Amino acid sequence: MKQSLMVLLAGILLMALLIPASIGCGSDDEDATGKTGGNGSSNEVELSGSISEAGSTSVQPLAEQMATEFMNLHPKVRITISGGGSSAGVKACANGTVDIGGASRDIKMTEADLIPIAIARDAVAVAVHPDNPVSGLTVEQVKSIYEGRITNWKEVGGKDKKIVVLSREEGSGTRDCFETKVTEEIKLDALFFDSNGAVKTKLSSEPDAIGFLSLGYVGGLKALSLDGVEPTMENCMSGKYPVLRRLYLLTSEVPEGAVKEFLDFCRSDEGQKIAEAEGYIPLAK
Repeated sequence: MKQSLMVLLAGILLMALLIPASIGCGSDDEDATGKTGGNGSSNEVELSGSISEAGSTSVQPLAEQMATEFMNLHPKVRITISGGGSSAGVKACANGTVDIGGASRDIKMTEADLIPIAIARDAVAVAVHPDNPVSGLTVEQVKSIYEGRITNWKEVGGKDKKIVVLSREEGSGTRDCFETKVTEEIKLDALFFDSNGAVKTKLSSEPDAIGFLSLGYVGGLKALSLDGVEPTMENCMSGKYPVLRRLYLLTSEVPEGAVKEFLDFCRSDEGQKIAEAEGYIPLAK
């Protein structure tokens, strides 16, 4: 009887020892945290796939830098960035030609329902050739120049030279901001360009020209103060500079997967550091 009881107790003890072992068992490469692989890598699926973006040339250089850094972090994701203007970006996003549209203006009521995600703020700078002696104008003077009432630089303290007026084309987000903040009328004999880069190129080679373009493009040009306020990062962040706007990436539906992760990255602290380094204004915290 004692021998039988001892055998029974030994069996119970053996089972007690085996139960925790069986609970702790799983696949050979999974630990208790749910991570797999001997190197401790997560069981989350690594991001992969392709993302296409097109639209605003104000957004383009910033999106390119953000995309480059994002692809460094996620080598299996490929992102292509192209220009075309804000209206083109809105249209391409709405009809599904691209995954993401770029716009440097607010979405209009007459346009398709899209989801705008702000990724930075921007100033529209009024700029001239570096050799132009004029360093600042009032908003009213800029308005008069673009509406054709002031036509010579000597009228605003410059040389006796005819002012060559440069503008963006219709549908441009930069022009939309300029027309909202400065003037709704641009003289018909102005020279019209389809990108910020084209305006910069003309300003760089034409000493008597004046143009407006994204603050991120003014390197090598002279950005004029407006009403005594220079378009510095400090003045833009405080709201003192009068011609400010937001830059957007757009989607036609609630973003998921790699698209969502990229958009989240653009708005993250790391993404906002890229924006500031590129001459744009970080989103208000």
